[in-house]
Amino acid sequence: MSMALCRGDVECMDPEERTQRQLEGLQSTLNRAFKNVPFYRNRFQERGIDVASIESLEDLARLPFTERRHLSDHYPYGLFAVPLRDIVRIHTAPGSTALNPTVSGYTRGDLALWKEMVARALGASGVTASDILQIHLDTGLANWARDYKDGAESMEAGVVPLTFLPLEKQLMVLRDYKTSVLITTPSAALQLVRVLFESEVNPNALNLETLVLVGETADDKTRAYLEERLHVKTWVHYGLSEVPGPALAFECESKQGLHVSEDHFYPEIVNPLTGDPLGEGEEGELILTSLTTRAFPLLRFRTGDRARFLPGACPHGCTLRRLAWLPGRTDRLVVLRGVKLHHRQVLTLLERALGFEPSHCRFSIRRRRGADFLEVRLGVDDRIFSDEIKGLERWVRDLGVELTQELGVPVAIQLQEKASFASPEGEAGLEDRRGEDEEAG
Repeated sequence: MSMALCRGDVECMDPEERTQRQLEGLQSTLNRAFKNVPFYRNRFQERGIDVASIESLEDLARLPFTERRHLSDHYPYGLFAVPLRDIVRIHTAPGSTALNPTVSGYTRGDLALWKEMVARALGASGVTASDILQIHLDTGLANWARDYKDGAESMEAGVVPLTFLPLEKQLMVLRDYKTSVLITTPSAALQLVRVLFESEVNPNALNLETLVLVGETADDKTRAYLEERLHVKTWVHYGLSEVPGPALAFECESKQGLHVSEDHFYPEIVNPLTGDPLGEGEEGELILTSLTTRAFPLLRFRTGDRARFLPGACPHGCTLRRLAWLPGRTDRLVVLRGVKLHHRQVLTLLERALGFEPSHCRFSIRRRRGADFLEVRLGVDDRIFSDEIKGLERWVRDLGVELTQELGVPVAIQLQEKASFASPEGEAGLEDRRGEDEEAG
């Protein structure tokens, strides 16, 4: 087995022993949630569920799902399971379908476990104390950047923490600071390649060896392209952009699926329409239950991510369960630069920024010169129109900046005649038009 991955006994643990530890963690989590979180206690009681009757991991299927809307509905601290005096860090992220953001909290012990989990994923990706690690993510994944910084520093690697610089400046840091490991999204990595070659910087001038791709799925074609152009090895990490963070699953040297951190999260694959558990190899929705988190327990959280469990043993000896993270989603969310968006969420923020509900608007994910962004098209009416062109341009620019700050991803505003819209707002939802842009380019 790879020495980089085998940081302790957990990765090599006998599956039966791990199952027993998972059950103990599950029972502890259920008892804490029932005792301290009214949302969970009320749901159990309404369904006549006695937490003491959950005697096996299979019994989890009797519990109701937790959904993203529940996180926003109980803003800010309604899902915390410990007193606020025990919270040492609070993370917020935009709510996927509501105006309220999602808020997650961490005890000191939670942060220590998360640091250990991120370090394990980085170690499996070949990162060592001799590396210099650079983090390049959008503001919507700023929480992940902190976790990656802490995990890498615990390994005594050098870290260039998240800094919101233009891509050209990121490239300068990458070259001048002799970065050997870059953590970024697949879409940002593709954009980096474009800027690199436009700037006539030879990849051999870089010290970059390892590219850790997060936030989005990356197909084999994309990974091969990045590896060839940047002369690197690519590794994929899986996490949740809302809660609780990155590196829940990671690749080892075999590159045959992602190992789930089963000592901290119990995974299920279910039919997204019926909620019924699916067997090994069947494609469905990934469900996660936390086993060690004290401050913010998650019980059967519906990730919306498509996945399937992989059969057989890992060639490198890791006994943590493997899954294939599949493209597409089981819900209506669209992933942009690692951040999940819903058209109702964008519309709600737009209404708040404008002070009125726009009668005609469209939202789409676009790609321009390799850079992905959210395009918001607004129909011009008397509330928006201005004879002063400069004033109108400034208003459009300011609106784009406000939405960018709220969502944590780039937003571009386009004004159009209302007659150019086939129908009023809402029917098209949030369209992913990156494929059209690539064909046009």
